[in-house]
Formats: sequence, C-alpha cells, structure tokens
Amino acid sequence: MPDTWWQAFDDPRLDRLVTWALDDNLSLRAGYQRLLQARALADRQGAGLFPSLDANAGAERQESDTTATTSYSAGLGASYEVDLWGRVQSLTEAEELRASATLADYQAAAISLSGEIASTWFQLLEQRAQYDLAERQLDTNEDVLTVIEARFGRGMTNSADVLRQRQLVNASVERLNEIEGEAGVLEHQLAVLLGQPPGRSNLPGGDALPALPPLPETGVPAELIQRRPDLRQAWLLIRAADQDLAAAISNRFPRFSIEASVSSQASDVSDLFDNWLTTLAGNLVAPLVDGGERRAEVRRSRAVREELVQEYGQAVLTAIQEVEDALTRGQQQHQRLDSLKERLQLADAAYRQLRNRYLNGAVSYIEVLDALREQQDLQRTLLTTRQQLLSSRVALYRALAGSIEISQEQESEKPQDTSTENDPA
Repeated sequence: MPDTWWQAFDDPRLDRLVTWALDDNLSLRAGYQRLLQARALADRQGAGLFPSLDANAGAERQESDTTATTSYSAGLGASYEVDLWGRVQSLTEAEELRASATLADYQAAAISLSGEIASTWFQLLEQRAQYDLAERQLDTNEDVLTVIEARFGRGMTNSADVLRQRQLVNASVERLNEIEGEAGVLEHQLAVLLGQPPGRSNLPGGDALPALPPLPETGVPAELIQRRPDLRQAWLLIRAADQDLAAAISNRFPRFSIEASVSSQASDVSDLFDNWLTTLAGNLVAPLVDGGERRAEVRRSRAVREELVQEYGQAVLTAIQEVEDALTRGQQQHQRLDSLKERLQLADAAYRQLRNRYLNGAVSYIEVLDALREQQDLQRTLLTTRQQLLSSRVALYRALAGSIEISQEQESEKPQDTSTENDPA
C-alpha cells in the first residue's frame, strides 16, 4: 500500500489539504523538534565511546614588596573509560533505539494527522451537500405550501393542512441554520489541523463527496506489524529497554579508565614549550557496598522491559482489531447504503402517488406529509451514510498505513531509521 494512501480517493482537494497539513501543522512540527532532541541525546551518549581531550592555558602573576614574577602554563589532558563490559555501548545503543522510536512516533503522528484531515474534509463535504439538499427541500416544501394554500383558498382543504406544511417549511429553514453552523465548526477544525487561524484559511470549495475507492489489500498480521509505525515504535522501545538492562547489569562490575596529560610551565612565554611534563594513570573502580542500589536497578530495568513487552503485545492485538473493525463497519455501511437507495426509490414513488391522489381528493394530506417527510429524511440519511462509509475507509487506511515520507523543509537534515531490519515479523 502506498504511503500517500489518501490519493486512493482521487480527490485533488484532499491531496492539497494533506500536503498543506504535513508542512504546517504545529503539533507535527513540535514532533519534529522532539525527533531532533532524541537524535541529540543519542549523539551525546555516543560521545562516551571516544576519548575526551581538553586543553588548558593560564598565566599567574605574583608580586611582593620588591619583586614581581609571572609564570605561564599550557597543557593537554585526555581521559577514556575502557568499556570492558559493554556498559557505554549499551547506553549508546539504547539512546539510538529511542531516537529511532521517536522517528516512528513522528511517522505515526503524520498518519494520524492525514486521517483526521480526510475524515474532517469528508464531514465538511457532507455538510455542504446537506446544505444544498436542504435548500432544494425548502423549495419543494414551499411549492407544496403554495399548492395547499391555493386549495385552501378554494375551500378544498382545511387550515390544519396549511399549518402543518408551514411547520415543515419553518423546520427546513431551521435546518439550514443548523447545517451552516455545523459546517462552520468543521471549517474551524480543519483550519487548526492545517496550522491556520480558524476562519482565516482558504479552504477548497465544492460539496461533492468522492467515490469510494477499491478495498485495499489488508495483508497478514506480520505485514501489519512491520508496516505500522506505532508498532515499530513499541518494538524499538523494547529493544532500548533491553539495552538499559544490559547497562544496569554491567554497572555492577568494575570500571577501568585511563587518564593522560602533557603540560609545560615557564616564567617566560618563549620558554613555555621547552620543557614538558607527561603523566599517564589508570584507575580501576569496583563497587563493593552500595546497599543493593545496583541490584535494585537491574530488577527495575528488567521490569520495565517486561512491561513494554506486554504493552507491545496489547498494541499488536489492538492494531489487528482496528483493521477488523474498519472492515466490519465498512461492510455494514455498504449494505446499509444499498438498502437506503432502494428505500429512497420506493419513498419517491410513494410520495408522487400520494400527492396525485391527494390532489384528486382520494387521500388526506397527513398521508402526503408523512410520505414527504420520510422521503426527505431518507435523502439526508443517504448523504450521512455515504460520508460514514468514506470515513470507515479512512479508518481502514489508517489502520493499515505504513510510514509517511517526511515532507518538511528540514527533510535533508532528518536522520534515517536504520533499525528496521531487526523488527519482528
């Protein structure tokens, strides 16, 4: 399945909105900064694998009642911890895995954002279509009111029929106001998702809901585990916790470090580098009594890893459930849509027949009014069901989505996730 899953709906307006959101959404930009922080932490931790080198220089002046002397000094100092038990390496790998997990979290956030954009956009299109439908229904109801008032003027019907139809006209006007308010709220939601102030974004026009795309391949659970960034993030965190546990175990063993320095000191700058003093020292530090602190840290790290393992298993089950739920809802809504289309055809035919019979004096207006209301209710429900079917397809794509190509301006600066070769299958 392609990363740009929303293109399956073949809606250029949706394509523009998603691209816009991936560039400008503020929450996603914040997620990118978290990614930079995680990479910086990994780089900082990785620096422990290499020796550190410090330079120093100084001047000291001493004065007495009769003399004044100045001395100069310069030197270099280096230190390095020999990673006998792999503690530093384990800590470095743990931070690198967490950085990769942060990248996966960023990708999951991008998928979630694109899904929210698509769902909100389809809801907005539905409300726009509902508004057009409500206007047509208002015109129909006003035409019917004109007919009834004319019949009332000729004494062919009673005032109650006129009042009932006026109520229906007023209800149609009220519905237009409700739809307009709901559409405004959805426009504000969409603007915020796009990183824009509500009411100031230039959203695309139109009210036509796109056609339902073909059902995507769902694959097998192993493919789902590899494809979903949130599951990849959970797996990487397990691996990071495993490295933390290894570091905690190594911390119970002795540490060996080497320190070396070279320095020179003279009373004149020209003589400063004539004489050098060098030192080399090795230090071995072994924990003897710590009150059980290191042992407790090992137990804690092991428990953290096991907690993440259980959470990962739950996340896998939830991911599979999301796919199955989306498939079930989509199938049910598809069946409902077919049923509604058939019911609407019958309601149209029933309304036309009853209206003709009413004009001929064969039935009461109550029957016509009930048929008209049912017809208009089914028209509105049909639009809502079409939108719900599209939203369920969005949910399926979100449940199946792979990683999204990072599309911000800083793309060239972003680190690549190279740890996927060890992901579970």
